Amino acid sequence: QVQLVESGGGLVQPGGSLRLSCAASGTIFGINAMGWYRQAPGKERELVAAITSGGSTNYADSVKGRFTISRDNAKNTVDLQMNSLKPEDTAVYYCFASTVMEDYWGQGSQVTVSS
Repeated sequence: QVQLVESGGGLVQPGGSLRLSCAASGTIFGINAMGWYRQAPGKERELVAAITSGGSTNYADSVKGRFTISRDNAKNTVDLQMNSLKPEDTAVYYCFASTVMEDYWGQGSQVTVSS
C-alpha cells in the first residue's frame, strides 16, 4: 500500500523558516508532479508549489521568492523549504504525488506562524 509520509511542520515565529519533507512508502510507478497544497481554517485548499519529474516548478504567487520546492526522483521524495514565513502561511500542508492513474496524499502537517 502506498503512503506519503510528511515531516517537518511546527510552530515558528514570523520571519522564520521551516522545511517540510514528504516521502513515498511503497511502490509508485510513473509519478508526474509532486508538491504541496495547504488549507487554512475557513479557506479552500490551495496549491502552494509543484514540481514535475523533469524539474519544472510552479509556485503560488503568495509564496514566490520565499518558498523553494525540490524533489528526488530516485527516492520519490519532495521537500518544501519555507523562508520568511508570515502569519498568513499558517495552514495544514498536504503533500501530493500525481500519476496518470491516481493521486496520492499525505496526512497533513500543521504549520503555525505566530509570535
